[in-house]
Amino acid sequence: MRLRRLLSRPWRAPALLAALALLAFGVPVAGVLAQQKSPPSTFGQVVGNAVLCIDQIDNKAFYAYLLTAFGPAYKHEGGAYWFRTDATLWGAPVTDVIVSDDTSPLVFMGVVADATPEKLEPAIRSASGLRFNKLDNSAFPVRGSMPGSKIVYFRSKAKVYCAKYKPLPPARTR
Repeated sequence: MRLRRLLSRPWRAPALLAALALLAFGVPVAGVLAQQKSPPSTFGQVVGNAVLCIDQIDNKAFYAYLLTAFGPAYKHEGGAYWFRTDATLWGAPVTDVIVSDDTSPLVFMGVVADATPEKLEPAIRSASGLRFNKLDNSAFPVRGSMPGSKIVYFRSKAKVYCAKYKPLPPARTR
């Protein structure tokens, strides 16, 4: 009885039949609905310049850009929204893009690249001309550039980020 009522509504029948067909072939419906979007053509310039501290960082604007480009963040932890992506920067695959929320005294933007810092640093230098110097002599040294961006280890991958203190609100005048 309910099935007959569902199929009698013209707008529900195609959606129901499509979902049943996907389930019949063993395709999870949630996986079809949550597919990754391809990166926009401006990704390299917008995100690449931000994480290299070449452009200013406005976390609200970048959050809106990433939300439009890749859909909702897949996690929110450590004072940041994490977006999964299937993009490349400087010839290296980028798996995640990170943008700060408003809980931190810093605004930051970062990417996790599927390469080690030793391989990513020369690729960034050849693409942008930006030099990174080792800031310490540890086994996993932090690399920093003059504008302020850093390359660090993130497990076996490299994380490139730019972090700056939030600007003070405008002073009130009487």
